[in-house]
Amino acid sequence: MKNIVVLTGAGMSAESGLKTFRDANGLWEGHDVMEVASPQGWDANKNLVLDFYNQRRKQLLESEPNKAHLSVAALEKKYKVNIITQNVDDLHERAGSTNIIHLHGELLKVRSVYREELIYPWNKDLHLGDLADDGSQLRPYIVWFGEAVPMLDKAIEITKKADILVIIGTSMQVYPAASLIHYIQHATPIYFIDPDPNILASSHENLTIISEMASTGVEKLVDLLG
Repeated sequence: MKNIVVLTGAGMSAESGLKTFRDANGLWEGHDVMEVASPQGWDANKNLVLDFYNQRRKQLLESEPNKAHLSVAALEKKYKVNIITQNVDDLHERAGSTNIIHLHGELLKVRSVYREELIYPWNKDLHLGDLADDGSQLRPYIVWFGEAVPMLDKAIEITKKADILVIIGTSMQVYPAASLIHYIQHATPIYFIDPDPNILASSHENLTIISEMASTGVEKLVDLLG
């Protein structure tokens, strides 16, 4: 059974109504990303950060997996599939995918501000005064700008074993996630799905570009894989 590694970004969830992480103007839902997605932003205004993620969490709980999520999950019937996502939503899980690494954290979890291994499921609003078992304030379980990406090494090891690499809905501009493409074996087939693909067909051997939204693009991928 061939091993497919699927790298997904914000474009994967856009058709479920979730805004992309950073718009062209550098804002996320009207906020400078450094105000709501950095340790400095947290230190400067914890209430703003908590309110921002409370709104994102509510939005996520009202959203559903789209056709692309469901189609990727269905690939498990014929392939071993590992998903490495930059998204913080749980739409891959709800669609039925079983092997998922979240590089940038998860919106439906929180963690201790002191001990990053103290992680708790969370599907309601988070407030100042909500404490971890170590007595510290809870914060969103999100990898903010300037923080280490704890799942990166595992993602690299999985990518190295890919028979096929599929990239969906990501600009490949956010590092270190964008570096994963360099860890595949020589001549591994790459399928790049994005309506505005930021990659040259000549940049990688055995690269197929599908210039489509995630839902229709994954449909074409399934046809190509046979």
